[in-house]
Amino acid sequence: MTRLTGRALRLTVFVGENDTWHHKPLYSEIVHRAHVAGLAGASVFRGVEGFGASSLIHTSRLLSLSEDLPVAVVIVDTEPRVRAFLPQLDELVTEGLVTLDDCEVIRYMGREDTPGETDTKGKRSL
Repeated sequence: MTRLTGRALRLTVFVGENDTWHHKPLYSEIVHRAHVAGLAGASVFRGVEGFGASSLIHTSRLLSLSEDLPVAVVIVDTEPRVRAFLPQLDELVTEGLVTLDDCEVIRYMGREDTPGETDTKGKRSL
């Protein structure tokens, strides 16, 4: 289990929901690579409305514009570990926005280890 407290760096990657990497959702590839890299964690948040460099507004309110909604992938870890991960994003993100923010981790706790096996998604079964 990764331990993380104190000063950290938050990496946020803003891409489109329909962006892909080798026929797979780009946000999923970013999360997978972050996991393989041993980063403390990654979460994907789907936006309901937004626009980027193209200035085209994507929204879930109008059916015709509900395609390619904004997606944010957020990763928090120590600065050296996040910065070491950035070259992978250079390869993956051809359109989008990547930001870094200093942050402070107050609490980072995983689930307690319990007996049972984990499935392919890491969920435990008894």
